[in-house]
Amino acid sequence: MTDLERCVAFHGHACGGLTIGYQAATYAAKLLDLSAQPDDEQVVCITENDACGVDAIQVLLGCSEGKGNLLFHMTGKQAFSFYLRSAHTSVRLVLRPLPHPMSREESFAYYQSARPEDLFDVKPATLPLPERAQLFESYVCECCGETVGSNWIRLRNGKKLCLDCCPSYDRFHV
Repeated sequence: MTDLERCVAFHGHACGGLTIGYQAATYAAKLLDLSAQPDDEQVVCITENDACGVDAIQVLLGCSEGKGNLLFHMTGKQAFSFYLRSAHTSVRLVLRPLPHPMSREESFAYYQSARPEDLFDVKPATLPLPERAQLFESYVCECCGETVGSNWIRLRNGKKLCLDCCPSYDRFHV
């Protein structure tokens, strides 16, 4: 099975968005010299969208939200910042606009046939490399009884409450 076929199998179908992510991931691997599979969590991706292409990045580069090396910085742009922790290198890939108006089918064919160098502007990463994911202690919410990580606990009237049970505080919208 080819890398693209693995991406399609994971995503569920072939589409232009998946192809954009495939092209971004393969280009980032080339630019950051990821020829040897780096240790787990060495590659980090900050994606600026939550579109189909993110699935290809997960498959090809091993980035995932659960491991903490796939982060979302939602700007609505087809832009991806890739970092290689061990080499202290990074790159931001920003999808260029289509060269002319195209149908969905035409743009899909264009993304599949174009070289990554022709699809993306290569820029310096603008966001600093995020720290490694941390493990937090867990507490039981004293209202609903569900377990929650300490970084999500709020203290209210001496009780540890989860975000769902803790009323928000906003002096401007009473």
